[in-house]
Amino acid sequence: MRREWELEDLIECWTLDEAEAELLANKSGATRLGFALMLKYFELEGRFPRREDVPKAAVDYMAGQVKVDAALFAEYRWSGSTIEYHRAQIRRFSRLS
Repeated sequence: MRREWELEDLIECWTLDEAEAELLANKSGATRLGFALMLKYFELEGRFPRREDVPKAAVDYMAGQVKVDAALFAEYRWSGSTIEYHRAQIRRFSRLS
């Protein structure tokens, strides 16, 4: 995953469509932001990211879309049942899309 992103590339690659946005309906805060970033990263790379894989520019751009402070990304939990559930949701959504 590249580290430098122009605004037009962020818009093209990291903008949620309507169906993707619907997946965020019951999520808030760090969970909302982390899930959205994992969803788009999976779409772009075909795998789930580690925290350090997600470009800062994408975090900042996505935070604006989902109306969550970008600093909350640091609070997203990268282990445990929540992230496992998120991965399952993303895999299921990707198969149906």
